[in-house]
Amino acid sequence: MDEQEIQQKRRENEEKAAASRARILGLPYLDTRKFENDIPLVKGLLDKSQMHEDFILPLQRGGEGKHYQFMVTSQTPRKVIDQIRQEYLDKGERTDFFLITDSAYKVFILRYDPPQETEYDDITIAGEGDSETLASVSKVLNEVSTDKVFDYLLDQADKLGASDIHIENLRNEIRIRMRVDGLLHPVATISRDRYRIFMGELSSRAGTSTAATTPQSGHMQKDVYVNGSSHLLNIRVEIIPTLYGQDAVLRLFNFDETLLNLDLLGLGDEERAEINEVISHPRGLVLMVGPTGSGKSTTLYSIINALNTTDRKIITLEDPIEYGITGISQIPINTTEGGSFADGLRSVLRLDPDVVMVGEIRDADTARTAIQASITGHLVLSSFHANSTSAAFSRMIDMIGTNPIFSSSVRLVIAQRLVRKLADNKEAFKPDEATLKYIHRVFEGVPREELKKRGVDLDNITLYKPVPSEEVPFGYKGRTVIMEQLVVSEDIQSFIRGDVQDINTTAIENAAKKNGMLTLEQKGLIAALRGETTLEEVSRVI
Repeated sequence: MDEQEIQQKRRENEEKAAASRARILGLPYLDTRKFENDIPLVKGLLDKSQMHEDFILPLQRGGEGKHYQFMVTSQTPRKVIDQIRQEYLDKGERTDFFLITDSAYKVFILRYDPPQETEYDDITIAGEGDSETLASVSKVLNEVSTDKVFDYLLDQADKLGASDIHIENLRNEIRIRMRVDGLLHPVATISRDRYRIFMGELSSRAGTSTAATTPQSGHMQKDVYVNGSSHLLNIRVEIIPTLYGQDAVLRLFNFDETLLNLDLLGLGDEERAEINEVISHPRGLVLMVGPTGSGKSTTLYSIINALNTTDRKIITLEDPIEYGITGISQIPINTTEGGSFADGLRSVLRLDPDVVMVGEIRDADTARTAIQASITGHLVLSSFHANSTSAAFSRMIDMIGTNPIFSSSVRLVIAQRLVRKLADNKEAFKPDEATLKYIHRVFEGVPREELKKRGVDLDNITLYKPVPSEEVPFGYKGRTVIMEQLVVSEDIQSFIRGDVQDINTTAIENAAKKNGMLTLEQKGLIAALRGETTLEEVSRVI
């Protein structure tokens, strides 16, 4: 799904929400998308200041000037509507009010009363050794006023699809880098003399202190408007003191509840079927493993969204809460101030939830509590730190010990990575002999029929490489999920029961592979052979 389709989907969802709200407010709903860029607003009917303050717009004047129509949003005070209606009624004139979306209001007001602001050039990611682009962006960033610099940075990061912004103090300057598709790219440098003002503005917005000598966490939000539609950007701010000052990382969460959807993760039919099978059961433990930035949270939230129906009670315990989702109870657990996932889990189980998500299993107490909850009729989802599904399973046994009662608790372990996707203008090539041997070695023991079902023919191997262009400077566009799924079968359960004496990662992986599991490396190679990514990208990430 490209950016335009995403914006259209967001706008469509916003219009549906406005139509529902209009019924509650007792106002007719108006979808303005067909005419908002063409029909002018009536001039002289309302002051511009009132249009901005009360989110109200004069749509048109009816026949003989006795009939007036206004557009309002859910932010328009009800008393303003009543006052205007009464004012015109006293003059014997009729008024109609229509409810429109915030995005529609923004389009109209920007066209009617455009802000007089300086336009700055968009940020362009510099390639390796591209000092001219760095110098150009640095010049722009040093010219942007301090109160606008973060708005500019966040808008640009959102346009580039960056997941985070890194602000780093060097000896003579401040370096700005952005992580796009999992890789950090230098963007600009800011002069040292702007450091205090720059960090002061960040601290003011994020609720942190410029004088702190210990690590801090903060939070800020920003509405981003693109092509007549808006979305909320949640920003988690992490600040840490370094040799030359405070370094900061701004983690961007482009929040749109409708995009937390299993259908949008790019999962294969086999992966999706296994997830659907496990989460359709009323109890069990599902673990997500992988490093920071591998998309664990997005997958977990997408599963939660799939389960989010009116007949289920869903509670999450998070540190911190990254996405707010309608219809579920989300509880923040501040572990830096003594909070505990285990204590929180024991408390929420008294509320009789059907589904519980635990942000992370970090210790034996939380692991045991989660497993006990999964045995006693709850579906428990959580993340866990490990490199692979078999390593996670082995480490979980180390935490809780072998126990026959626990053997049926863990139902599915998912290990995940994100790799960059090749753009459409990729170039095919035939690999050399060493690479062919490596590919055949990785797929040793995997049935040829299974690989052909996934679009791979080992007798006709083709790989692909990126072709940089002006639109895609690195030849990649977006990222895709590589997912290893260990479905806990009878053979795997024997490790928890204690039936197997030699419990190690290799033994668990071999047992899982016999049951048909494909490893992360094998899944990555399948993606490379199908032309979705490159062998170099798979090696870098997996």
